[in-house]
Amino acid sequence: MRKRAEAALEKKAALGEDIDLSKFREGARDIPEVSSLEELPERTREAMLRASVVPSGEGREGSLVILDNSMVARSVASDAYELMDVRAAMQKHDWLKDYAWKLVQPDADKYTASTYLADAPGYFIRALPGQHVKMPIQTCLLVGSQNTAQTVHNIIIVEEGASLEVVTGCVSEGGVEEAIHMGISEFYVKKGGKLTFTMIHNWAEQIGVRPRTGVLVEDNASYINNYVILKKVRTVQTYPTAHLVGRNSVAQFNTVAVAQPGADLDLGSRAVLSGVGSRAEIISRSLTTGGRVVNRGSLVGKAADIKAHLECRGLILGDKGVNIAIPELEAHIPDVEMTHEASLGKIAKDQVEYIMSRGLTEDEAVGMIVRGFLEVGIRNIPEELKAEIDKTIAQAELAKG
Repeated sequence: MRKRAEAALEKKAALGEDIDLSKFREGARDIPEVSSLEELPERTREAMLRASVVPSGEGREGSLVILDNSMVARSVASDAYELMDVRAAMQKHDWLKDYAWKLVQPDADKYTASTYLADAPGYFIRALPGQHVKMPIQTCLLVGSQNTAQTVHNIIIVEEGASLEVVTGCVSEGGVEEAIHMGISEFYVKKGGKLTFTMIHNWAEQIGVRPRTGVLVEDNASYINNYVILKKVRTVQTYPTAHLVGRNSVAQFNTVAVAQPGADLDLGSRAVLSGVGSRAEIISRSLTTGGRVVNRGSLVGKAADIKAHLECRGLILGDKGVNIAIPELEAHIPDVEMTHEASLGKIAKDQVEYIMSRGLTEDEAVGMIVRGFLEVGIRNIPEELKAEIDKTIAQAELAKG
């Protein structure tokens, strides 16, 4: 496997802008770990808040923070789950080697290869059999140094009959303008299990982001993925794939994205339905205020009695910006039910006029429409994310578009 990774160090990804990794240096591995989140530096805690990670840990079942290439904080509130650096987990559990680098191949591209060869840190989360973790576990992946290459390898395992919610914030500290984040994630949801995973990105203007995610969902298990990016960033390319191998397995992907001026976002989700009676839904909401955003969605039907739906809606606000929708349906047998719908355009004038007739200004009417459009992308959106959407609308001055 190491030889495969070494041979792929110059391998360009199939999608997204190619990034020259030689411009960046490995993130610090010697940052000391603190005993509680409150002991983290103020600039770190401020950055955590921008990605909806609670520095106090209040309302969270557990927390793990990675700064550059060092795990710097961890808290565990119960024995219903395990939470630790993935490197420590590999030493503790010999069986974990059967899960690592199975859903994402180390030679997929230069980003996976670099992460594999770096012996990267990351979070290992395991919900124990039959355990229902009551509150979310939060993780934070922070870039704290200029020109850093952050490599992260995450593994989540939800054992049979267990349930778990994870909120991950990916963010750069103040003063960091250029860096690259490479995050490899492998998620396993066993029979009857449930995993809800929310990722919130809040980077700086010249940061490149290359997540690579694979998910395996077994019989009667479900996986829900929420992805949110509202702030300025240079380039993001992500295309997580869920493999629904179990009977009556379920996957749902929800994406909310804003392409600010100068941003290049290549976003997508893929579900491969190979379990009889499996279900999948991909919902994306995107808008551009001057950047470029590509919305990819792929549903692959390989088993009988499956149902899958893909919905992609995009808005263009202003005279600049590009919004692209690429929905794909692929059926391998006749006994499938797969649908998709896509739409791109601007805010309808009659919608604005209708809301203005209720006493609102044009700016307020446009803001209300955009807010509602984005919030639909994620069901039960947290209050802190609603606040971030409001800030995004105000800062981008969407109404002027």
